[in-house]
Amino acid sequence: MRVTQSMLAQNSLRHLSKSYELLGKYQDQMLTGKKINRPSQDPVVAMKGLYYRTNLKEVEQYKRNLSEAYLWIENSEAGLEQANQGLQRIRELLIRTKNDTNSEDERDAVARELKQIKDDLVAVANTQVAGRYIFNGTKTDSAPVSGDPPVVNNNNEPFKIELSKNIQIQVNITPDNVFNQALFDTIQDIQNALENNDTTNLDNLLGQLDDHINALSAERAELGARYNRIEQMENRIGQQEVISTKILSDNEDADIERVIIDLKEQESAHRAALAVSARIIQPNLVDFLR
Repeated sequence: MRVTQSMLAQNSLRHLSKSYELLGKYQDQMLTGKKINRPSQDPVVAMKGLYYRTNLKEVEQYKRNLSEAYLWIENSEAGLEQANQGLQRIRELLIRTKNDTNSEDERDAVARELKQIKDDLVAVANTQVAGRYIFNGTKTDSAPVSGDPPVVNNNNEPFKIELSKNIQIQVNITPDNVFNQALFDTIQDIQNALENNDTTNLDNLLGQLDDHINALSAERAELGARYNRIEQMENRIGQQEVISTKILSDNEDADIERVIIDLKEQESAHRAALAVSARIIQPNLVDFLR
């Protein structure tokens, strides 16, 4: 095959063009820190990157959901603690006043304090966090307790938050286990008995109050168990985030040390190609006639 000057020049230009492409590729990797900047450069890396990035976004969303779950449970625990203190105070007052040694004025004073505790329990049952009622199941836009004497209208559907793929955790208490109508009726009956100086039914009311306190303690224990589970899930999600980030980095991030070496080698090769091309592309007769 006859090799002409034109063919030599075209081959040299084609190889120089490829050399420039490689230089551009390595420079892009240096500037962006990524193996590829367009899906066409490596479709497999691009597709894997899309999958890994979606997985990482899911993990980040679960972390945000964890914050929401902690918000609900910690505020619920604080509310139950306040309610427990109120009920314990009512029990203390009831034991003090159910004997016949107290005067009518003393029982009336206790009744007034008990009313304040009852109003505080209503406020606890109507606790709002970020504008949502946390002790009314999924009906977070309406108060569960109203009026005086208190009237309870609880919603007992569990409020759940997804903390992992297909795993939802209930983050609220069951309202009827704590802030039920029977609780406020018992407190109201105690208040009425003390206001009327009637001690005949106080022992029975004390037993009812103890039942409510025990139910509250059981609900707190259940809430604490769910809190422990959420903490374990938080640890797993943290590990998943580390793993997902590493996999995404391994797939997309360029090895900067390797890129620097390749860039230096390509620069040397490019200079050599330029020098060789300068010798191959010689002046022709037309150049001498100008």
